[in-house]
Amino acid sequence: MEFEHVPVLYNEVMEALNVRADGIYVDGTVGGGGHSSGICDRLSEKGTLIAVDRDTEALNAAGTRLGPYKCNKVFLHANYSDVQDIAEAAAEAGEDREYPGKVSGILLDLGVSSYQLDNADRGFSYMQDAPMDMRMNEDDSFTAYDVVNTYSESELTRIIRDYGEENWASRIAKFIVNARKDGPIETTGQLVEIIKAAIPAKARRNGPHPAKRTFQAIRIEVNAELEHLRKAVETLPDLLEPGGRIAIITFHSLEDRIVKTEFERRLNPCTCPKEFPVCVCGKVADVRKVTRKPLIASEEELESNPRARSAKLRVIEKL
Repeated sequence: MEFEHVPVLYNEVMEALNVRADGIYVDGTVGGGGHSSGICDRLSEKGTLIAVDRDTEALNAAGTRLGPYKCNKVFLHANYSDVQDIAEAAAEAGEDREYPGKVSGILLDLGVSSYQLDNADRGFSYMQDAPMDMRMNEDDSFTAYDVVNTYSESELTRIIRDYGEENWASRIAKFIVNARKDGPIETTGQLVEIIKAAIPAKARRNGPHPAKRTFQAIRIEVNAELEHLRKAVETLPDLLEPGGRIAIITFHSLEDRIVKTEFERRLNPCTCPKEFPVCVCGKVADVRKVTRKPLIASEEELESNPRARSAKLRVIEKL
């Protein structure tokens, strides 16, 4: 199956990154290379793309897709929160630059790729019956099977409520625990039927697929997505050279809240009590906001790519 991912907010990302021909750019979620193709197309032979992904299939596909471009390319099998690995790659690529070890731009597209959703073997989709997997990195041992079959009812309730923002979290957790008394829940199809049974018919008639929020929650838990995101948003801006930008595309409120909060912390780093008439802590912002409000997909893009509906792009620039 071909690894393909329609790049969301492509034009907005290219404009936001303001790619310089000789710059060093990091795509922390390279996927099939959709956004990276645009970056590479704007880079010269002196420019470098550092392509990062925790999915080896994604890296292999990106390597093939980006091969024809003339810029330098570095492929890292890592998480975008592995900042030290990215910093070392940047240092090696730019040892003769004005700001060695720094990069000109960073992109994080936090969406699950079309390939991962559509490939039944990966277990991400509630639309296909598959083994309970959901790992972004196939080298990891922890899977959705472990979450569904070993977590307590209270633990399941917590992640489905907090990560899925599901109103029926406690009822779904209860149904899962009761169902596994008859044997382990081994496939996504089994889990979907359990979720459908847990949610009253009236509540299932409106809104998204009844399993969407629970599957999102389990996927986030399996891959520790929010923990990695917090670390990345806190530390990746430190890799930017003056004028460098970081652009992050989120797809649900939990991600967007983390990005917004951390960006605001860097924009307003003063830690003085509010009652102080003047700042005495001496902390000043080292970034500026590029997008006053998050950018969202146009109606034209939504017609061709409905998965862009929940996408939000936030961008800041290093001073």
